[in-house]
Amino acid sequence: MTPPGEELGAHWRKARPRPAGRHLDSAACSRQSHRVLEATAHHARHEAELGGYVAEATADDLLQQGRSVLGGLAGMAAADVAFVESAQAALVALLSGWRLPAGSRVACLPGEFAPNVAQLRAAGLRPEPLPVDGLGRADLDRVERLLATDPPRVVHLTHVASHRGLVQPAREVAALCRAAGVPLVLDAAQSLGHVDVDLGADVVYGTSRKWLAGPRGVGVLMARPQVAAQLVPVLPEPEGVPPMRAFESGEAHVAGRIGLVVAVGEHLAAGPHHVRMRLAGLGRATRELLGGVSGWQVVEPTDEPTATTTLHPPDGVDVVATRARLLTEHGIVVSAFGPERAPGEMTGPVLRISPHLDATVEDLEALAAAL
Repeated sequence: MTPPGEELGAHWRKARPRPAGRHLDSAACSRQSHRVLEATAHHARHEAELGGYVAEATADDLLQQGRSVLGGLAGMAAADVAFVESAQAALVALLSGWRLPAGSRVACLPGEFAPNVAQLRAAGLRPEPLPVDGLGRADLDRVERLLATDPPRVVHLTHVASHRGLVQPAREVAALCRAAGVPLVLDAAQSLGHVDVDLGADVVYGTSRKWLAGPRGVGVLMARPQVAAQLVPVLPEPEGVPPMRAFESGEAHVAGRIGLVVAVGEHLAAGPHHVRMRLAGLGRATRELLGGVSGWQVVEPTDEPTATTTLHPPDGVDVVATRARLLTEHGIVVSAFGPERAPGEMTGPVLRISPHLDATVEDLEALAAAL
């Protein structure tokens, strides 16, 4: 199968430094473009020339434009957006500002990302399982019953998990939560720039370094006014400044924020719909090429609309050693991790493959041959 959008893939490839090998690990960290790298470095030079805070002030209009564009991806406004350092930093900022009563119930997927569960518990909250079907996708009928009969204080939904490329029905969950008056928090770390996130969630948070292909050390927290009004920062912003700005660190990687703004511009220029179509096509091609190869088994449905594919190993095969062999012997970059990442759902280690727009069928065929 030839994935759609070959012209887009070629453009994405040309806009980036030539990789040292075959990069199939965008769910961990994507490759930045020349323009993103140059914009980040340009601002860092400005900091050296002008002073860090003076340089930041000169970039204020660009940063505000970035807040507007990022907010737009989630159906929100610039005032709803705060730059943070990572997706985890966004969740910490949200929970520390929300100050929900100790013991408040938060419904989340059984396969929730373990660090998210740890942060919920550290905030004194009580994670409880959201009903799912046999695939681990939210069961909408049972979710509706839960919200009607025993509603949690908050629903936290990881849109696309890091341990497998399954898309949750976030739009439908958002509608159910809205009808029940229960806030929905959407972890979009693996979905921002990958699948549509303008779905009606009350809070959306994510990171720069994955599918948006921006710098590391930058993330984003977005909250609609009805939630933002409930957040209490340590130090509120002056009157006239959007309240969410209080959750932005003054000791920040501003050059990285600039890089993220440029990366989001490139995402929009490519056309988010076209990006999603090609990524879904790459995911399908990956599953068709790798399913059953040397006993490796694909976890996701073949036509799942993501670029992330996870593989269960054959009996006796060490996924960490396989990942190391692929890198050292073949120059192929993928991820490997164990069930501690999502202990409520994973039964064993997996190998994760996550090509971005610039990947080719030849890259995937090389991986199949190496496995």
